Amino acid sequence: MTEPVRVAQVVGKMVGGGVEAVVMNYYRHIDRGKVQFDFLVDSDSTLVPRDEIESLGGRVFEIPPYQHVAEYQRELQRLFKQEGWKIVHSHINALSVFPLRAAKKAGVPVRIAHSHSTSGRGEYAKNALKAVLKTQSNRYPTHRFACSKFAGEWLFGSSSQFVVMRNAVDLSVFAPDDEDRLRTRRSLGVADGQLLIGHIGRFTEQKNHSYLLNIFDQVLKIRNDAVLVLVGSGPLVEQIKDQADCLGISHSVRFLGTRSDAASLYRAFDVFCLPSLYEGLPMVGVECQASHTPILASDTVTSETAVTSMMQFESLSSSCIKWAERLIELSTEVFAPGDDAGLQVFEINAAARVLLDCYMTYLGSVD
Repeated sequence: MTEPVRVAQVVGKMVGGGVEAVVMNYYRHIDRGKVQFDFLVDSDSTLVPRDEIESLGGRVFEIPPYQHVAEYQRELQRLFKQEGWKIVHSHINALSVFPLRAAKKAGVPVRIAHSHSTSGRGEYAKNALKAVLKTQSNRYPTHRFACSKFAGEWLFGSSSQFVVMRNAVDLSVFAPDDEDRLRTRRSLGVADGQLLIGHIGRFTEQKNHSYLLNIFDQVLKIRNDAVLVLVGSGPLVEQIKDQADCLGISHSVRFLGTRSDAASLYRAFDVFCLPSLYEGLPMVGVECQASHTPILASDTVTSETAVTSMMQFESLSSSCIKWAERLIELSTEVFAPGDDAGLQVFEINAAARVLLDCYMTYLGSVD
């Protein structure tokens, strides 16, 4: 029996974020008799699903954090030569310059750069670094993927060729379930008639939790029974808790930390709020629509995410009052029959076959 092709997946820091979820979704659904994933993760990762990866046939390699660039590249180059991977697939956006440079030096024939994000307002130092790295983004990869046309053009340029590889999910996992919705709301202490607004995401500047709290403060002035549920972890958790205290809304805000029951939470929410400063193609947008949960997102989020009428957009320049009014209005929307047909572009089994075909085609061209 032919051994499966092993692909080195460079994922950076595994901290429970969306990019790792995308890679794991593909790994669970790809034909693992033909392709296996080996994960190269930064040693300061906090949420590595090692047991699941190994149970599926994969391996985990810890490498120095990418902040230590010289050591990072040396160790990667050593590993690439030692393990002999024919394909390296890097998911760390503009930073993919570093692992793919090491892969090229090690003689890896298929080197894939994958853009999962863009840049946003306010992050001046980070954006300056991204701008420098982007000038080298086409130098080391042999092939290019992006989660959306927007994310691909941002990293590789509008004249570059890239494959749009969707942030696909198992749609059946997120299918509406009224009993689960009621059960989850009860577990959160939320009554049937209460307005429950949700957000799932890392507590970082990108996700704009501070603005979300200001929006929710305005929601409470219209619906004083409303509850905001924040799911996730990250460096800004305590800062956001302090802000909730200062606004006097802590009694209505629930910090749930990292959870493994996202599908149930989506069902429980009346509406999801996503005021991110930037996104590539957010998985939460896909998962909300699959759950038939309305979502209001900032206009910095690519419109490619919206494949149903249940995902709508508002400007970050709009007032918090406007956001609050639109959230309340959107919370009563219901899916029209057939409105979810567009979700099929995010169906994971079909997407996994596309990824497998890409790997095999690229490998065949160099053998």
